[in-house]
Amino acid sequence: MELPNNLMMISGVFVFDQMLAFDRVRATLEQRMLIFDRFRQRVVEPRFGIGSPRWEFDPQFDIANHVHRIALPAPGDQTALQDLVSDMMGTPLDYTKPLWQFHLVEGYGEGCALVCRLHHCIADGIALMRVLLSLTDDTPDAPWSPPRNDEEEQQRSRNPFRLVTRPASAAFGATRRLTESAWSGGKELVTNPSHALDLARQGTDTTMALGRLLLMLPDRKTILKGPLGVPKQAAWSAPIPLPTVKTIGKATGATVNDVLLACVAGALRSYLLVREQPVEDLNVRAVIPVNLRPPDAAIELGNRFGLIFLALPVGIEDPFDRLMELKRRMDELKGTPEAVVAFGILNAIGMAPTDIENLVVDIFGTKATAVMTNVPGPRHQVYFAGAPITQLMFWVPQSGRLGIGVSILSYNNEVLLGVATDQGLIPDPARIVAFYHEEINALVSLVEDVQPGLIEPVGEAIS
Repeated sequence: MELPNNLMMISGVFVFDQMLAFDRVRATLEQRMLIFDRFRQRVVEPRFGIGSPRWEFDPQFDIANHVHRIALPAPGDQTALQDLVSDMMGTPLDYTKPLWQFHLVEGYGEGCALVCRLHHCIADGIALMRVLLSLTDDTPDAPWSPPRNDEEEQQRSRNPFRLVTRPASAAFGATRRLTESAWSGGKELVTNPSHALDLARQGTDTTMALGRLLLMLPDRKTILKGPLGVPKQAAWSAPIPLPTVKTIGKATGATVNDVLLACVAGALRSYLLVREQPVEDLNVRAVIPVNLRPPDAAIELGNRFGLIFLALPVGIEDPFDRLMELKRRMDELKGTPEAVVAFGILNAIGMAPTDIENLVVDIFGTKATAVMTNVPGPRHQVYFAGAPITQLMFWVPQSGRLGIGVSILSYNNEVLLGVATDQGLIPDPARIVAFYHEEINALVSLVEDVQPGLIEPVGEAIS
């Protein structure tokens, strides 16, 4: 699913108000990352291109190849760090070595930042986030112990989209059989979507969901879609108080996730308008990864995620009406097996011939414009290498033809938004971040009109 102009890497940033000792950073990563064998292993392609790639331990493994230190160019502010992260997003990892790197970035404000890059083939975003959070401690001088599976760890393994998968636990096997049958019959099903009607007529939830996915029309053409290039752009927001978002949700009968996604839809609307693009009756479809592991599952690497497709109501001008429509659409998705069905498809294409895999990735890439994910982080302050982490952010990769990724992360009672884009399509994702803050404040104003004094507007979009 990786292309030279769209790398399948998960990128993240830890921000600190003080400098970290490089030797302690490297020792911490060596002690805590390498308990997972995958971080010592590299991908080996099959000889003569026959067969599947495999994992093998890197005989020349050296932690020094994976942990680096660099100085951030002046003025050492968030814009400079965003530029550095953007450059890294377009730079591939070294495939002769295990596919991960950390960079201690010195000279960021009064402190530093730690930028990580991990390839999606190691694990999906939920699993990698749990690995990254297992690097942290609850106190600055806590003795380290192996990753735990307590209540908070289970909470981190959940995500706001998990409700859509609860009734669908039996759907995976059926989907796997259906999709494998499709491959054994060749490309007929994916190249002629009308044949998916046969699936829909079988009447079960699983077959109907598979039919809907294959029959789904391509997403509407906008400036957010188009040919991709190598350069990428990254931006992230200043923290927004989580209680503010919860208060909006409680006042409107929506979930926190509904509120945040409605604000993303509004931000995309504002961005399209300043680019003088039509937005009337516009829906922008987002593909959303959903964690399919049990909530109490131990930390395990690998990919076990499904996908749901959500049409963001970008064409609705009124913030409240937009929120209510998005909530309605999310409620419709809950209880459907779509995520599990998509997981079955992803597994089946992973075993299919390369030409079929590429074909399906291209077809599904036309059905959406963006990738969006929402991951709950620690609810309280955590520490890395003895220093408090003041901010956390990460960006999901965009596979196939998708040129925009939106990441929402909660940490220490705050919420941050990250946006990663193809530079040729969206050269200025910081504007989307700014519009997102405006949308939050628009909903704050609506709540204030009804219940004065309940909440206050959020601050500047960029910290």
